[in-house]
Amino acid sequence: MQADFSVAEVVEGLYLDSSFSVLDWRSCVMILVAFLLFYLAIKKEFEPLLLVPIAFGMMLANIPLAHLMAEPVRSIGADGLPVVEKIGGLLWYMYQGDELSIFPPLIFMGIGAMTDFGPLISNAKSLLIGAAAQLGVFIAFWLALFVHEFVPGIEFTSAEAAAIGIIGGADGPVVIYLATKLAPHMLGPLAVAAYSYMALVPIILPPVARALTTHKERMIVMKQLRPVSKTTKIIFPILSTVLVSLILPEAAPLVGMLMLGNLFRESGVVDRLSEVAQNALMNMLTIFLGVSVGATASGAEFLQWGTIAIFVLGCFAFAGGAAGGVLFVKFLNLFCKEKTNPLLGLAGVSAVPMSARVAHKMGQEENPKNWLIMHAMGPNVAGVIGTSVAAAMLLTMFG
Repeated sequence: MQADFSVAEVVEGLYLDSSFSVLDWRSCVMILVAFLLFYLAIKKEFEPLLLVPIAFGMMLANIPLAHLMAEPVRSIGADGLPVVEKIGGLLWYMYQGDELSIFPPLIFMGIGAMTDFGPLISNAKSLLIGAAAQLGVFIAFWLALFVHEFVPGIEFTSAEAAAIGIIGGADGPVVIYLATKLAPHMLGPLAVAAYSYMALVPIILPPVARALTTHKERMIVMKQLRPVSKTTKIIFPILSTVLVSLILPEAAPLVGMLMLGNLFRESGVVDRLSEVAQNALMNMLTIFLGVSVGATASGAEFLQWGTIAIFVLGCFAFAGGAAGGVLFVKFLNLFCKEKTNPLLGLAGVSAVPMSARVAHKMGQEENPKNWLIMHAMGPNVAGVIGTSVAAAMLLTMFG
């Protein structure tokens, strides 16, 4: 009995049913970018907890015909109720946690539960350093507003410029939160840019510090921080939430969850909640957020001049934030008898705890006896709060 089809027809059918038949150069480029991020995360160990899920989501989103980011198809039934005719892709449902601003505040709760606010409370200068490091936000905002003067054809509205500027806060959840409010159509490039630069903090920040400080300044040894009582640590998150939320209600979701997590940590009566927020919940959210952020980087939407502009402006924002923190510490040292190591200004960039680790490592390279990590955590936490406040201000003005 002779077959009704040939081997060539079978091979052709398999090819036409595969993603290879519709694979274009944009998808190939993005898959290669994902491979590069895998290399940086696994071989170079650049923040693998962020880059591995982001790169994997990016790779999956650029496989044609997989439809992992496909939206569900809905219609209205005869009874007037919505009917789902076709289920959406897996990553689309995960992405709803970003789009609906669910994941960012929950991430903040985990950060609060993991972080000791003692160094911030112990040194009031930390708040000022964290505020100064928001300089990058406003540098990038103004550059985005006037980018059309330098690059014809690329123009951003005030709301879009604000969403780009917040990249300078070096806080991925805040970028996602603000982008969903002001520029949801730009959420993919903004989120990928923010998290990519957060992972590259050890590369971006040191050159800024070396350019703005001297060897002598980087060798400044910090005195031990004064101890902070447990009562103060309990009162701080409660009062901070009330004051910040009353002044800037738009900051309540982020600051509120940050302080709730910290209250879990410091109260001493909800150890199980603190443990879950620090570990199980934080790890799960990191996976969901990373994969869903990476999945927004499809080649068709990502490889555009506007996206390239976002990445360039984001780099200026990061560098500007680091420069703002360092220069402000140098300014304080002009008036203070007890000098502060300018490297602590790097920690005002709120990538917790990456920027604090960079400041500590650079201090150790200059002076092995210098132990800056606890001092750096003060501006680091202040930077988280400062970025949330900056985002709330931008949302109030342009939302």
